[in-house]
Amino acid sequence: MTGQVSFDSHARNVLAAAVEYVNRLTPGYSGGAAYAAPADDPKSVTTAVADALTAIGYPPKSVPVDDARRLVQLAGRMRLVFEAVNADDLDAAATEINVLLLDTNARPQLDRGRDRPWSLHFHGPDEQLANGWSAGCVAGLALAVGSDLAGRLGVCAAPHCDRVFVDVSKNGQRRFCSPQCQSRVKAAAHRARQNSTGAGGSAEH
Repeated sequence: MTGQVSFDSHARNVLAAAVEYVNRLTPGYSGGAAYAAPADDPKSVTTAVADALTAIGYPPKSVPVDDARRLVQLAGRMRLVFEAVNADDLDAAATEINVLLLDTNARPQLDRGRDRPWSLHFHGPDEQLANGWSAGCVAGLALAVGSDLAGRLGVCAAPHCDRVFVDVSKNGQRRFCSPQCQSRVKAAAHRARQNSTGAGGSAEH
């Protein structure tokens, strides 16, 4: 898909948070190596959640342990959405999102920042950290999957990496979670070509 991405600033923020939660809080592979989710002890889970929010510019003053554990659970469910979209199964993605919207009690509300126009945001039933971010992240996924931007949700195509991403580029051709994974794949392809050329040259002699 080509053209300008139409995610507004709020949608970008909550989708960035969804990516950070999934990538930091779910096990699998990252950058070619096995990746372990944070241990289920208070310090590990609260630090991981705090790091996720800090990475997108929202460093929390504190992270309650119960909120952190709820966000770990949410991350696993949001991963299912990214994986379904990546597999071109929008029905499965939409079904999971609809359940998440009910579970998080996401509520639309018009908010206005300083010197900014009114815009649509989504809130949880109260101001608890887990409720607010859960509702926002899930609503962001819903906005993407419910539009022609669904294909912007992806899972890294590099070997031994399953970290997720949201493609906000103009051409919509992103395939990797990070420049490091992209470079890793390019380097492997280059080595393969060199080996193939070398083997072919040897066979001629």
